[in-house]
Amino acid sequence: MAPWLQLLLLLGLLPGAAPAPNEPRAAGAQAWELASPELLEPARFALEMYNRGRAARTRATLRVVRGGVRRAGRGSLYSLKATLVEPPCNDPTVCQLRVSKKTLLCSFEVLDELGKHMLLRQDCGPVDTKITDDKNETFSSFLPLLNKDPLPQDFSVKMVSIFKDFVTTYNRTYETTEARWRMSVFANNMVRAQKIQALDRGTARYGVTKFSDLTEEEFRTIYLNPLLKEEPDKRMRLAQSIPDLPPPEWDWRSKGAVTKVKDQGMCGSCWAFSVTGNVEGQWFLKRGSLLSLSEQELLDCDKVDKACLGGLPSNAYSAIRTLGGLETEDDYSYHGHLQACSFSAEKAKVYINDSVELSQNEQKLAAWLAKKGPISVAINAFGMQFYRHGISHPLRPLCSPWLIDHAVLLVGYGNRSATPFWAIKNSWGTDWGEEGYYYLHRGSGACGVNIMASSAVVD
Repeated sequence: MAPWLQLLLLLGLLPGAAPAPNEPRAAGAQAWELASPELLEPARFALEMYNRGRAARTRATLRVVRGGVRRAGRGSLYSLKATLVEPPCNDPTVCQLRVSKKTLLCSFEVLDELGKHMLLRQDCGPVDTKITDDKNETFSSFLPLLNKDPLPQDFSVKMVSIFKDFVTTYNRTYETTEARWRMSVFANNMVRAQKIQALDRGTARYGVTKFSDLTEEEFRTIYLNPLLKEEPDKRMRLAQSIPDLPPPEWDWRSKGAVTKVKDQGMCGSCWAFSVTGNVEGQWFLKRGSLLSLSEQELLDCDKVDKACLGGLPSNAYSAIRTLGGLETEDDYSYHGHLQACSFSAEKAKVYINDSVELSQNEQKLAAWLAKKGPISVAINAFGMQFYRHGISHPLRPLCSPWLIDHAVLLVGYGNRSATPFWAIKNSWGTDWGEEGYYYLHRGSGACGVNIMASSAVVD
C-alpha cells in the first residue's frame, strides 16, 4: 500500500475507514419502558434484519424496545434499544454445544424513507456484559478513546461544553440512552473534523455543524446521492464552448439569477434542487423573470429517478421536457418525500427545450457560466458534513472525482486572497456553510466539480 494511503487509513479519513464510536451499554432490560406503537414497525424490521439467514428454530424474538426519532418532512431516523431473546440451541446440526436461551441488548439505527426501511447500524451483545447503572453518569464519562489519539486532559470538559452548545443551538432532544450515543458520535466527529482541517490545503474551516451528531453512514444515507456515481443511461449532447476568455470573477447572485437557498431536508433529493436552480437561472436569462421552481414535482413525477433515494440531472431534464414544464414552488410545494404526481400542465410556468453536457475544462466552465448562467454540477461531498466557511481544497485521494455523491449549483467564481474558488449554492438550508453556500477550490478539479457539469437549454 502506498505510504499516503497508509497515512489516510490510519487517520480514519478514507471512505468507510472511520471507526464507529464506542457505545456505552445500559444495565439491562428490566429498567426499560415498553415501546410506543410507532417504534414497533422499525423494531420489527431491525429484528428481521438480525434474523436474516438464520434457521427458523434459531431466530431471536423481540422482547422490549424503546427509542427516539428524528424527523424532517416525513423522513424518520429511529434510534432503538431492544432486548432480543435467542432460543436455546439443542440441535447438533446447528450448534456444536448445547446452549441455553440467551438475552441480548441491541442498538439499532433504522431509517424510514418513502415508506421503506433501511438498517444503518446494528450492535448487539449479551446483557450480562453491559456496564451497570447509568443514572448518575455525566457526558464526560461517555467519551471513548478515539483512535487511541493522545487527548489533552481537559478534552472531556471542553467536549461536554461544546456538545451542550450544539444541543441548544440546533434544538436537539434525545432519549437518555440516545444522548449517550450521540455524545459519542459527536466527540468522534470533532476529532475527524480536526483531521480534515489539518489536511485541507485551502482556507476552509471545519467543525461543529447541524450534522455533527450523525455518523458518517447516517449522513451519507440521508443527505447524499449514491446514484451520481453511476453513468447516465444516455449522454446529453456536448455544448459548444464559449470562445472568449472568462472574466476574472463572476457572481450570478448579484445579477438576480439565483433564488434563495433551499433545504432538501432528510431526503436525498439534491439532484432535483441542482436542476431546478439551473432552470431558474436559464429562464431568468431568457425571459427576465426569476421564479422559484418546484423540486417536489420532480420527486413525484420523474419516474426514472428515485425521489429521496437519489437521481441524475440528465434524467431530470428529460422528465421536465416529457411533462411539459415545471410548476412554481408556490403552486407545487416541497414536502421532502414521495407523493402521487399532481403536475398540471396548465400551471406550468417554465419549460426547457433541451439539455447539454459541458466541458470538463474549468476555464471553459467559467466562460460558459459567465455567459450562459448557473451550472448544475455534481461533487464528492467529502468534508462537507463539517464545513463551516472558507475555500475547501481537500487532498485528491480524500475527495476523489470518481466518487461524486452530491449535486449542487455553480453560481459564480472568483478569488479570495489569491485563492481561486467556485461559489456553490447548496440545498441544506442557510444554517449550514456560508449562509447555505460552499466554496471549493477552482482549477484543480477538486472533488470532481468538473466531471458532471450540465445545463438546460431555453430557447
